[in-house]
Amino acid sequence: MGIKKVFERKETKYILTAQQFPAFFSELQQYMEIDQYGLHTIQSLYFDTNQDDFIRHSIQKPDYKEKFRVRSYGIATKEGLVFLEIKKKVKGIVYKRRLPLTYAEFLMWQQTNVLPESILNSQIGLEIQWLFKKHPDLTPRVCIVYDRYSLFYEEDDQFRVTFDQNIRFSTEGMCLHAPQNEQLVAPEMGILMEVKAMGAFPLWFVELLNRHSIRKSSFSKYAQTYQRHLFVKEDAAHVV
Repeated sequence: MGIKKVFERKETKYILTAQQFPAFFSELQQYMEIDQYGLHTIQSLYFDTNQDDFIRHSIQKPDYKEKFRVRSYGIATKEGLVFLEIKKKVKGIVYKRRLPLTYAEFLMWQQTNVLPESILNSQIGLEIQWLFKKHPDLTPRVCIVYDRYSLFYEEDDQFRVTFDQNIRFSTEGMCLHAPQNEQLVAPEMGILMEVKAMGAFPLWFVELLNRHSIRKSSFSKYAQTYQRHLFVKEDAAHVV
């Protein structure tokens, strides 16, 4: 099976307490299966302009917003794959378009500002190139890291549920090949659950949510990092 490059779906978020999670997670596995990766670590470099235009716009909750990030599953190695991702949200629908390349190719791109020919020969590659022409000051602004379980539902391959924990960030180094000095984004938070689907949720899932008194929430990893930590640092710098 090839690597999936285009995603279209709705994403609904919930925050579970440490007390809610074990029983809910156990019951969920009566219907869904943990994917082959088990508990795994995801690292994402979020790019933004010098004025943080992407995240400032996103926080205003517009009908249209976009972000660019580079994602690694686990610690990146030179020959291992990372993903260049353009993620857009249009009136509640999330569109994600991504391209794989080796981490060595990514590092070369960062040094030369020239994408590999294999990337430029694709439609998504051209979109990425256009994005950087439109915003020539796009650079990695923060690395966000978390540990994830991802579950799939055999009866509907568009219905997935993920659980993210230990959500942390770093503004040092801006690399994916070595752990950085990381801090928790929201130390008080429990587990972030994201439900990814295009149609209605299965009835059994709705009943499970109600039985455990789990309600919709709103938590953007980048927005929370920016508002809680990065924006605070910017304000302090301006005061000085």
